[in-house]
Amino acid sequence: MRIDHHAYQRATGVAASGLLAQVAIALLLLIFGKTTSDSTLVVASAWAFCGAIPWLGLTMIFYQHRLERLESLELDAGARVDSEGRIFNTDEARVARKRLGLMHSVLMPILSVLYAVLLVAIGWSILWWFEKEGDPNADWGTFGTGSALGWQLAVTFGTALLAFIFSRFVAGMAVQSAWTNLRGGAAVMVGNALVALAVGIGTVVELLKEEGQSDTVMRGIAQGIAIFMFAVAAETLLNFVLNLYRPRRMGETPRPAFDSRVLSLLAAPDSIVRSINEAVNYQFGFDITSSWGYQLLLRNFARLLAVGLVVVLALTTLVVVQPQEQGMRLRFGARVGEVYQGGAMAKLPWPIDTAIVEDVNLVRDLSLGMVRPFSSGDVITWGDDTMQLTQQTNVFLVGLGAAEPTAAPVLPGAVPSIAPTTSFGVAPATAAADRSAATEQFAVVEADIVLQYRVRDRELDKYIAFSNDIKSRRSAMDMRERALKAMALREVTRTMSSRTLDTVLSPPPDAPLVDTLVKAIQGAFDAAETGVEVVGLSIPRLRPPGTEGGKFEELSIARQNGRRQVEDAQSAVNTTMSMLVGDVALADEVWKGIAELTKLENEAKAGSADARQKADALRARLEQIVLDSRAQSASVISNARALRWNLLMDAQAIAAEVTGQAPAWNADPSLYRTRRTMDALAEALSGVRAKYMLLPDPSRVRIDVEMQETSTGLNLGDYLEKKSGDGGG
Repeated sequence: MRIDHHAYQRATGVAASGLLAQVAIALLLLIFGKTTSDSTLVVASAWAFCGAIPWLGLTMIFYQHRLERLESLELDAGARVDSEGRIFNTDEARVARKRLGLMHSVLMPILSVLYAVLLVAIGWSILWWFEKEGDPNADWGTFGTGSALGWQLAVTFGTALLAFIFSRFVAGMAVQSAWTNLRGGAAVMVGNALVALAVGIGTVVELLKEEGQSDTVMRGIAQGIAIFMFAVAAETLLNFVLNLYRPRRMGETPRPAFDSRVLSLLAAPDSIVRSINEAVNYQFGFDITSSWGYQLLLRNFARLLAVGLVVVLALTTLVVVQPQEQGMRLRFGARVGEVYQGGAMAKLPWPIDTAIVEDVNLVRDLSLGMVRPFSSGDVITWGDDTMQLTQQTNVFLVGLGAAEPTAAPVLPGAVPSIAPTTSFGVAPATAAADRSAATEQFAVVEADIVLQYRVRDRELDKYIAFSNDIKSRRSAMDMRERALKAMALREVTRTMSSRTLDTVLSPPPDAPLVDTLVKAIQGAFDAAETGVEVVGLSIPRLRPPGTEGGKFEELSIARQNGRRQVEDAQSAVNTTMSMLVGDVALADEVWKGIAELTKLENEAKAGSADARQKADALRARLEQIVLDSRAQSASVISNARALRWNLLMDAQAIAAEVTGQAPAWNADPSLYRTRRTMDALAEALSGVRAKYMLLPDPSRVRIDVEMQETSTGLNLGDYLEKKSGDGGG
C-alpha cells in the first residue's frame, strides 16, 4: 500500500468515526442505565467514556501524519534554491514533521497516562461507592437492576456485536504499517464489546432468576468492570514505562502506551493462531504446523472440542453423595426432587441442574458473642482488672431480683442510671425516672456463648430454603449463619431476662441454664423450619461486667452472713417450738388454729352462736393437740387444770359446810348468830394478849374470868421487859 496523505486521511476518518462511535456507546449506556435505573450500565458507560481518550489521540496523530505527508510532498516538488541563489534548508522547513515528533514523544504519552489515571480514579470511585452503599449515615444511593430487562438485553448484546465488528475492521486496517496505531482503537472497542457482553450475560441471569433472589451477579459484574479498568490501567502504565527504555529504530512508528497487547489479541484472534504456530515450530525446531498430523488436528479441533464438552457435561449429570452427606438438586436455582443420602444422584447437565451436597455429620460452631482466646493455664477471676467492658463485649440483661419496697439498692453489675438530656419527646426528669426504674429491675452479665449445630437428618431442603449462603463484604459469616445467630441471640436474651442475677450466675440444679437455652433455641429453629439441630451449647465465660465482679465477693459474704442469721433464728424458733409443742409442724398448725380461734371468738362476741360452737370445738381440738404432744405447754395446761380442781374442791367443801349449818340457823337464828359470833371472837382473840370484851347489857351477862398465862419457860421478852422496868424504877 502506498503511504501518502490519502492513506492517513482515511485513517483519520476511521479514528474520528471510532471517536464518535465510542461517545455514542457511552451515551447510550449512560442514558439507558439512568432511564431504567440500572447501576451496571452506568458503570459500563464510565469505561466507554474513558475510551474516548485513545480515539481522540489517534484522530489527532493521524491528522498530523496527513499534514506531514502533504508538507513533505510540497517540499519534494518545490525548488531547493531561493530567489537569491541560496540553498533552501528543507529540514528547517519541515514544521509538520517536528510537530508530529513532539506529538509521538509528548502528547501520546501524556494522553496514555491521563487515560490510565482516569481509569484508576473511576474504578476506585466505583468500588468506594459499593463500600458506602449500605452506610445508613450517608445517602449515596442504592444499587439497582434495570426495569426493562428485555430492551436491556437487546441493547447490550447489540452493542457488543457492533463493537466487536468495528474492532475487527479496525484491527484489519492495523495490519498495514501506516495504520499500525489503529490497534489501540481496536483494543478499546474490544473492551466495549467485553463490557457490554458481560452486562448482557448478567441481564440473562436476572431474567432467569426467581423473584426475591439477590442481585449478586449484577453486583459482581459491576465490580468486575472496575477491576477490568484497573487491569487496563496497569498495562497502560507498564507500556509507558517500557516505552521510555525501548530503543528506537529509524522509520518505525512509535506504539502508544494505551495500545493494549491483550485486548489487541482479542480484536485479531487470527494473530493468536499464528503466534501459537510460530511458538510450536520454534519448540520443535522444524515446521511441524505444515505436517499432516497437525493439519488433521486443526481440521478436527472443533469436533474434538465438542466431544470433550459433551463428556464434561455428561460428567456433571451424576453426583455421588457419601453416607455422611445429604444432597439435593437445584434447577435454575429452584429446589427439585427429594433429599439424597448415601448414594448416586442423577441430574440434568450443568448449568440446567446444579447440586448441593452438605456434610450432615459435621458439627458447626456458631459464636453468639465475642469469644476471647484464653491460655490453658490462666485463671481469670471476676475481679480481674484486665477484663474491661468495651463495645464489643457481649452483655445480656438479667432480672435484678426482689427489691425492697422502700429502698432501691443497686447491686454491682446493675445498669448505671444516667439521666439523658432528651428522650424522644419525654421530659428529662421522666426519662431519668424510667432509667432509675429499669436500674432497679435489671442488671447485666457478660457472657461468651458458643452454639454447636448441624443439619438435621433428611431436612436439607429446609436448610437450603431457610436462607442463602451469600457472604456480604468484610463478613466472616454468610446470611444463613447470621440469621441463625440472630434467632439464637433473641432466645438467649429472652431467657436471660426472665431469670434473676443469682439464678444466672449460680443456676439451680433443677433448672440448669444451658439446658434451658438449648431447648429455647431449638424451639425457635424448629418454628422457623431451619432444618438445623442444636447439638450443644457451651458458655466458656459467664461473669459480671467489667471490674464489678470483685464486689460480688463482698455481696456473697454478706448474703452468707444473712443466711446464717436467718438459720440461727430459725433454729431458735424450732427449738422453742419443739420445747413448747413438741414438733415444728404441730406448732404451725397450732399457730394457725389460734389465729382462727381469735377470729371466731370475735365473731362470738358479736352474737354469733354458730361462731361460739365452732370456737369451743376448735379450742378443745387445739388443747388436745397440745396435750398429746407432752411438751412444756401440755405440762402448764395440766398444772392449771390441777390447780383449778383444787380450788373447785375447796370451794365445794366450804359450800358443803355452809349448807350443813342451815338447820341450826333455822332452829334458832339468834342463838346461831351468837354462837358464830363467839366462835369468830374466840378465833380472833386467841392469839391476843390484851383482851377487850364488848358485851350487851351487863345485867344479862355473867362473866367468869380466870387470868392465866402459859408458862413458856425461858422467855427472852419477859426478861428484857423486867430489866427495863427495874431500871426505870
